[in-house]
Amino acid sequence: MKKKQIARLCMAACLLFGTFMVPVNRFEAQAASAVIATVQGTVMSGTTSELLKLSTKEGDMEIKLDGGTDTSACKILLPDYKISVSVSHGSDGYLHAVRITTEAQAPAVTLDFSTSASVTGTIGDKTTSEILYFDTPQGQMEIKLDATTNMSGCSVLVVDKSYSITCVRGSDAYMHAVSISDAGMAAGTVSSVPSQTAPVYNGLMPAPTTPVTAATGTISGTVAEDTKENLLYLSTKDGEMQFAIDSSTDARSGVVLTPGNKLTVSFYHGSDAYLHAVSLVGEKEASSMAQMDTSDVATVTGTVGDDSSESILYLNTPQGEMQLKLDAVNSISNCKVLVSGKKLSLTCTRGSDAYMHAIDITGL
Repeated sequence: MKKKQIARLCMAACLLFGTFMVPVNRFEAQAASAVIATVQGTVMSGTTSELLKLSTKEGDMEIKLDGGTDTSACKILLPDYKISVSVSHGSDGYLHAVRITTEAQAPAVTLDFSTSASVTGTIGDKTTSEILYFDTPQGQMEIKLDATTNMSGCSVLVVDKSYSITCVRGSDAYMHAVSISDAGMAAGTVSSVPSQTAPVYNGLMPAPTTPVTAATGTISGTVAEDTKENLLYLSTKDGEMQFAIDSSTDARSGVVLTPGNKLTVSFYHGSDAYLHAVSLVGEKEASSMAQMDTSDVATVTGTVGDDSSESILYLNTPQGEMQLKLDAVNSISNCKVLVSGKKLSLTCTRGSDAYMHAIDITGL
């Protein structure tokens, strides 16, 4: 009997000891995830997928992100983005993010879902909470983020990390992110742009030789400094825009793309995420069409000057600057448009108005 009583006492002692020990263990396990505070602030540069740097009114904070962090209500951790973070104490001495949230704003623009493009690249350090500067093998893109952007395919969005983005064009002329996923995951398909048969053109200058795509928009502005033969930078009231210039672009009415020239561009949304120019129309002064002295034609070589307009070409030659009217041009070959610094060879003749007039222009 005594042995049985001793055994029962030992079992009771073990159970009592275990009863005291289990809550302690449970308390320690929960302490790491128990929310001690919720802080509001803006994301700082230097934030990574493992460490959030947050600027608050009380000062700068560093908060660790781990596998247990709930980012379902906010995946955007880009500079200046406003967020709320519930934090807990970690055994490593850091604050740890339990949950991240933000107040999403609905987009104020209409998105064109009839065409889309998928691009892969890294987020550049100029990125803000509104615009992604996305570095791709083809160059840097500017892509807007919306409240409706689907980011279920990525953990968080941070600078210098690789992602795949499916985007469409918005009514504000920006590309907008429809969905974002970590690089390597499918982000969507690329839709082709419907094209039309090239119309019949009349005029002296050559028409495009490849099919012309139907324009989906038109905008006016002035040519900006960085314009190249294949890429037009246009300064508009809504900001600077970029348009690819293709072999199908009709530039007969807007061939001179020097800085400051006023231009109207008809464009479509390309499957490569660029806007493509369908036609260019510049401002041209009325011409009285002087009589040309065809018996005395000269050939000159030089480069396009910055002051050139749709009416007068300023040509920098070894002998000095020439001014040539562009109202009697028969042909332009080996180039689509004339940009500052472009080297040309052209034939010209004197008109009855005492001006030299360009007749044939060839790009060199």
